[in-house]
This record gives sequence, C-alpha cells and structure tokens, in this order.
Amino acid sequence: MCSLFTPVKLGAIELANRILMAPMTRGRAGPGDVPTALMVDYYAQRASAGMIVTEGVQPAPAGKGYWRTPGIHSAAQIEGWRRVADAVHSRGGRIVMQLMHCGRVVVPSNRGFEADIIAPSAIPCPVQVPGPDGTPTPPAMPREITLTEIPEMLQDYAQAARNAMSAGFDGVELHCASGYLIHQFLNPASNRRHDAYGGSVENRIRFPIEVLAALADAIGAGRVGMRTSPGNPYNGMDPSDPEAAFAHFVKAADALGLAYLHIVDMDLPNLDTLAIARANFSGPIIANNNLRADNAQALLHTGKADAVSFGRAFISNPDLVERIRDNAPLAKPDYSLLYTGEARGYTDYPAR
Repeated sequence: MCSLFTPVKLGAIELANRILMAPMTRGRAGPGDVPTALMVDYYAQRASAGMIVTEGVQPAPAGKGYWRTPGIHSAAQIEGWRRVADAVHSRGGRIVMQLMHCGRVVVPSNRGFEADIIAPSAIPCPVQVPGPDGTPTPPAMPREITLTEIPEMLQDYAQAARNAMSAGFDGVELHCASGYLIHQFLNPASNRRHDAYGGSVENRIRFPIEVLAALADAIGAGRVGMRTSPGNPYNGMDPSDPEAAFAHFVKAADALGLAYLHIVDMDLPNLDTLAIARANFSGPIIANNNLRADNAQALLHTGKADAVSFGRAFISNPDLVERIRDNAPLAKPDYSLLYTGEARGYTDYPAR
C-alpha cells in the first residue's frame, strides 16, 4: 500500500514523499517583483515537503494582477529565484514554479508599471480583488487578445519555463484554474471568441494545450505539470457544466506526456473529479483541497491519487511532514497576515 511517506516519481522529478506544498499567493515579493531573502527563508523552511509548488509567478509583465507577486521574466527575478531553489535543494527538497498569468484579473495599481490588460474576450472580471492596500477593487476592462499575439504569448510562457530551469528549479506547473488566463480561455463566461480559440470545447482548450506544448518543448514534458479546478466559480467563472471541458482538456493534455495533473477537487455532488481525471489522464494525479492526513492517505490507498497537496496547513506548520508522521497537533495560521506582515505570519511559525 502506498503511504504518504513513500517516494514517488512525477515525470522526471523524484520525490522523497507524497506530501506536497500547494501554491499559495503570499504577497512578499520585493521591488521589481524580485524574490526576497524572506522568501528564501520561507520556502527553505518547508523543504521537507515531497515537492513545493511556488506561489503563482507571472511569466511576463502583462501577467501580473496582484500586489507584490513575483515574476520570472527579468535577470534580477531569475537570480532571486535561484537563491530560493538553492536553499530548498540544500535541504534535500524539490521545487517547481507555478506559472500564473492573471489575464483579466488585474487591478492596474497593483502593478507599478504600465502593461496591457489582456484576456480571451473584452469582458471584465465581475469580482473585486484587493488593491495595494487590501481594499477590494473592481478589475479593469481587458482587451481581447489578437490572433497575432498568441504566438508571442506562447514564447513568453516557453521563455519563463527556461528561466525557471536556469534558476535551478525542478520543473514548472501551469496554473489552469481559479479564473486566471488559462481558465478564462476554457470557460464560456470569459471566452466569447468566434475564431479558432472560442466557441466549441475543442476550440476553448486550444490555447491551453498550445501553452502546455510550448512548455514541454522548452524544458521537456517530464518537468511540466498542470493545475485545474473544474467547477470552481472563482473570479467569475461559470461552474454550471464543467465536466465536458475538463475531460476534453485533460485527455488532450495527456497526449503530451506531462509530469502530473494537480487537481483542486471542489467536492461537487455531481462531479467525481478524480474519477474523470483517472479515466482521461494516464500520468500521476495530485489531489488537493481541505485534506487531512487521514483522508489524504485514503486517496492514495484507493488509487484515486498518487500524491496529495496541502496549502493552509503548510503556512503555519513548516514541518508539516514531520507533524503528520508523528501524529502531532497542527498550528493554526493567522489569516489576517496571509498577504501582509513581512516576517510576521510568514517565516515566524516555529517548527516543533
């Protein structure tokens, strides 16, 4: 029987255990969206995870939507991330970078620079997001991405993956969830295009698959993963009929030979997300969302998942793997410090 502490291989990435740290925005990047020394400490503290998936990282300036999120498109950013990767590796850990383009989910004042706000269609995000001071703010109106821009965007993603590998990362994960750019192409609430990238399910998955293929071509499919959350209404997505797009998307992605599929299971009554994934994706599956040690272990035992990821538990328990192994109590995070506080609520949670 597979245990949470059994090694596993995700594509070309070998993990010491099956307890992964999920990607979580924390808002601690420095000027120029460069990773800071504080971020080095944060990730190094959690290196006993089988693999860390970083917070969402913008592959290009137009991908930034939130305050103080890091990038991977400048030399300074690459060097900052190299310090993070080196620190994690020095403690025996593995780390992949999540590439997250916000698309239409942009408050311009969060950026600190000028860049177009682009999306599949010129439809604004209907949900307010935090501005620089945390005040909920309506995102700005995006413009529709043109057909001539799509090859340039694919190159941006490919270069971001190469930059991550140059910084010493073990791979990248494409953020295809939570109402950001890739999800915006997949979902009819945000994609009203009338060309080859909109309309039918086959057309709506076209750009996401092209991005995954560009990443695989750039660094090898065995170092590319993807994260999805079918039925997630976050950031104005239509959750009414997620199965058809999800199954088609996952099946098309499977043909690329990716390292893994990372699923945020929304626990919907009429959608067995993990079963659909297993039926359409032949590679390793990582399950996520409100898991505990017991039900996480059950997912491995039943074969529904090959690994599991924890988010909030890793915030306040840098030694989460050891606590689960010893059946020790977990500390609770201070949610008021998720995105602010610098070291407070970030690197000051003690290990036992």
